[in-house]
Amino acid sequence: METNLAAFFPRAKSRTRIIYATDIHGDFEKLKNLLYETVADIYIIGGDLIDIPFYNMETSMRYHELQTRFHDLRHRMGRDDVLLEDFVEELLSDPGIEDDLGDLGAKYLQLTIRARRVMQQKYKLLKNFCMMKKKARLLCLPGNYDMDLRYTALHADDLHLKRHRIHGLRISGYGGSDVWTMGIPQRYIVKYKQDVGNKGWHAEMYRFLKASRPDIIVAHKPAYGIQDGSGYAGPFGSYTMRAYCEKYPVKMCLTGHAHDAWGVTWKHRTLFMNPGNFGEVTLTNGTVNEGGFFYQIELGGKKIERIIYRKIHDNKVYDVADYYLKASELEQVIIDEGRYAAQTAGRNYDTREVKYSHVPEIRLFNEIRNFYRMFQTPDSEDRLDMLEDVTQCFKDRLDGNIAMDVLGSVNMGTSLPDSDIDFVLYFRHPECEENAKCCRYLKGAEDLIKAILGPQVRFQILDCLNLCQIEQAILARDYEDELLQRFVAYRSIGRPVNYRVLAPMEDLLNADLLFRREIEGSVQAYFKIFATTTAHQMSFKKYESRLNAIGIKLPESIRDKVRDYLSEHKKD
Repeated sequence: METNLAAFFPRAKSRTRIIYATDIHGDFEKLKNLLYETVADIYIIGGDLIDIPFYNMETSMRYHELQTRFHDLRHRMGRDDVLLEDFVEELLSDPGIEDDLGDLGAKYLQLTIRARRVMQQKYKLLKNFCMMKKKARLLCLPGNYDMDLRYTALHADDLHLKRHRIHGLRISGYGGSDVWTMGIPQRYIVKYKQDVGNKGWHAEMYRFLKASRPDIIVAHKPAYGIQDGSGYAGPFGSYTMRAYCEKYPVKMCLTGHAHDAWGVTWKHRTLFMNPGNFGEVTLTNGTVNEGGFFYQIELGGKKIERIIYRKIHDNKVYDVADYYLKASELEQVIIDEGRYAAQTAGRNYDTREVKYSHVPEIRLFNEIRNFYRMFQTPDSEDRLDMLEDVTQCFKDRLDGNIAMDVLGSVNMGTSLPDSDIDFVLYFRHPECEENAKCCRYLKGAEDLIKAILGPQVRFQILDCLNLCQIEQAILARDYEDELLQRFVAYRSIGRPVNYRVLAPMEDLLNADLLFRREIEGSVQAYFKIFATTTAHQMSFKKYESRLNAIGIKLPESIRDKVRDYLSEHKKD
């Protein structure tokens, strides 16, 4: 029986998963959470990696003021063809320059040099925490807020005018934009070659794409008339990219820049994708767009099997919509009506949530876990990938949705090749036995999971919860429901797989945060007991030893948090 089931559920060996986000605008914390909470073969960042070239807004505003003043002076003197920094240097070389103007020019050039150093430091920071994805390939494209990445720590990951062949896919990039963003030193930006000559057919971008013949184009500026916005001046996209995609076969064109022109478009046998801004962006009316959107693209060989429009907020990843190509038609399935409607209307949805739990044990555990995930092992990602396959098999072939909360070493990111997988199983069923040990559904699910994973992977289902019963308890505001308490406890510290099944329950709980906090408070005693068990304390010693084995010493600040969490601190 097991052998037949294993043959019925083959794991995809040629699958490639790409995650595409763009317009980060300095929101490195959100990008770091994306790397923590997702697993992919290729991560592509489509431009505008940083927001300001300094560490504080006051210096940035002062630089912008000086830049604007010299920009206007350059224009009045008919010198628009000269780089602003070169223009200022020419002014300073004039012995007749007024003292005040000379002082301002010297200050501007001094800040320009400072801006270069700060930007390089920011790219180095980005590179450092992107290195945690040991098995994945990271590709970055400069936008109009960036300097040329050739002169940064991201030079090996630079996509601009580069071609990469990864997992059999040809990926080519063209960064920058034909607008100069004031506040960024003009001397250091990517030189974007204008769309000139016969709708761009002789432009640098067209010649580069024709030579590299990519399956996937990554560009910061979108194609003309496709996801490029429609302001008072009309479409502003690239004629060159549109002309190339009309003439040559391209599977995907990944762009950004136009934050509100997000979506998936099927045109010229090409999928054009703009997820909107990933980082927080301050709008002209002073409000903040929370962002967080990205695409997860799944391919079997070179065939696009599914595109998931996703959103990350804090440490949670929500599936918003699915896209499928069927008979050359694009099919959209909306998964999360609330978040999709909010994005369509240009409204924030998730910033209403309280970010941190008020229960100290939960807060400490998650802070410690986030530190460990900075050094996540490839085996941890492999096991998460396996569990994603399990949930997909249940959905595609068994007509049932399941989800999981992973605990143990996979949750912490410290799995080794011989580590087992511990998880809580969630499902929906109108009727379910109260005793999990006697549950027929659980026994059947366990057999099927064993068949899918194969005999070489050990796993343990720690608990099994019926979401139908959880939903009833939330709607009834039943503070004493044991299943709901277990659900909230697991959700507070677990690592979700197939979160789209759990998201409606989370949204129901978050609709009444006072109720959720009360439930968390009611399970606080269980956390205290759990944290002080010998097995749990031994697990943390195991996690630390695995870090030591790769040359990472636990910082004293994290060690203090572990002691606090495990209630080992000696009280004065």
